[in-house]
Amino acid sequence: MEAYECFKDLAIIIIAAKLLGLAAKKLKAPQVVGQIAAGLLIGPSVLGLVGQSDFIAMLAEIGVVLLMFSAGLETNLKELVKSGPVALSIACMGVFVPMVMGWALYGCFFGFAPIGSDEFFRGLFIGTIMTATSVSITVQTLRELGHLKSKVGTIIVSSAIIDDVIGIIVLTFVVGFRSADAKPLDVVIKTALFIAFSFVVGFLIYLLFKFLDKRFFHHRMIPIFGLALCFFMSYCAEKFFGIADITGAYVAGIILCNLRDAEYIAGKMDISSYMLFGPVFFASIGLKTNFDGFTLNLLWFSLAFVAVAMMSKVIGCGLTAKLWRYSTKDALKVGVGMMTRGEVALIVAQKGLAVGMVSPEYFTSVILLILCSSVASPILLKFLYRGEDKSDHVLTTGEKMDIDETEEVFAEY
Repeated sequence: MEAYECFKDLAIIIIAAKLLGLAAKKLKAPQVVGQIAAGLLIGPSVLGLVGQSDFIAMLAEIGVVLLMFSAGLETNLKELVKSGPVALSIACMGVFVPMVMGWALYGCFFGFAPIGSDEFFRGLFIGTIMTATSVSITVQTLRELGHLKSKVGTIIVSSAIIDDVIGIIVLTFVVGFRSADAKPLDVVIKTALFIAFSFVVGFLIYLLFKFLDKRFFHHRMIPIFGLALCFFMSYCAEKFFGIADITGAYVAGIILCNLRDAEYIAGKMDISSYMLFGPVFFASIGLKTNFDGFTLNLLWFSLAFVAVAMMSKVIGCGLTAKLWRYSTKDALKVGVGMMTRGEVALIVAQKGLAVGMVSPEYFTSVILLILCSSVASPILLKFLYRGEDKSDHVLTTGEKMDIDETEEVFAEY
């Protein structure tokens, strides 16, 4: 593809995402629903105006990294520490219940194979795909609804981050039983090392930023250095520890969330995310959807796969939240917030294809799950939060800028 072709794709994606995003907002639905629908509309499944390219995939990856960095910046660290045991237990059940139900679903369709056989591990891997949680869509929805920094919002984000780490460990263990090259213990060690790295390096970086923030309060170098930290932590997480890059980005946000300029940094990040990277990421989910080669049997399995995958998160996470004495409504919010699937599910499925644990036709089922959960979760969250006052009071720069911020932008230039 010629280099200039990417500009045509970007123009189509941005226009479609913004128009359908505004249409979704008019219909009282979160804008991310419209942006995902835009990707489906202009993608190979419908109009075929834009294809999934490496360039679009890279921009989408930057988009989700920035989104998770902003989520970290807007996290109430005290509330996160306080919710640690709750988030851990919700994340554990959010992995265990989907994995068991996914294995049972595969057995119902294709038979229950003896433990240790190839078919047994295929069923186990189907369950492993279901364990993945994509918090990015839920984060964006909660931000739009004004409840990202609430107690329930913090629990959802915290649980999803822990869920991601546990899911990667589970994936490595499942693959490890099939491959002599994989060493599950190495992943456990690397995860522990990443946690230690985050504490030690994060504390030193926080002290540095605290000094800079005191000397150069509300100066544009702070968000620039913050963005560099975001990319650095994302790189280290993937390169040296085998942890998802979005986890590194979230940790970078956590490191800076107690700075006086945390909201200022988040506002600057929101400009790039709102203008380009966010719409590209959410539209890319629709772009990846392709229904070619779909058979009737695969259709029935896919529908059951989607239903079981979404319900298993609501059951596992929602019931656990209820056991921690959350109200029924708040427990449902936790379960619904945890049921979205995205890039992590795709990574897991691609790993399964690479090692031969699943056949290529099941990849379409995963795409369908990502699409359905990504659309259903924001709508259900909006319904569950209906009538509640917003708990967040952070300015969304992509929607409006106050007079002081506007004057500051002009003063900088």
